[in-house]
Amino acid sequence: MDLDIEIDGWPRTSDWADLAERAHEAAERVETLLANRRLSASILFTVDAEVRTLNREWRAKDQPTNVLSFPMLTREELAALEGEGGPEMLGDLALAHETCAREAAEKGITLEQHAAHLLVHGMLHLAGHDHVNDDAQAENMEALEITALAHMGLADPYGDRD
Repeated sequence: MDLDIEIDGWPRTSDWADLAERAHEAAERVETLLANRRLSASILFTVDAEVRTLNREWRAKDQPTNVLSFPMLTREELAALEGEGGPEMLGDLALAHETCAREAAEKGITLEQHAAHLLVHGMLHLAGHDHVNDDAQAENMEALEITALAHMGLADPYGDRD
């Protein structure tokens, strides 16, 4: 997958683009639909104010959140996508710096660890996974996240599984 990565308002202490690429590779290992070479996605590392605006405009929620996912293909369309052909936009992700940094501090982990989790989480949303309306889907999505993060050498972000 081709990633278009924009970084605005995140500290230059880490290579966020490299982290996004590694998170994608890990997500691809647990969700093979993401491995289609025709796919592209955009990732925006930005500030809370920008994510709040996006959240208000697209989800009618006037507050920032850690990560927003905007899929452009349904899971069925993604599964049916042939390996050959023109490029296909999978969707967009946006991460809010201040919210992510606050959550990382609350969890006692680095911003990089939390951002990796949110990137994997967002990629799985772009692949059609959900955790909102169905407990079984939520458990499946968490298991995929845990496995993907383990591929990156990162601990279980939920800390409640064996």
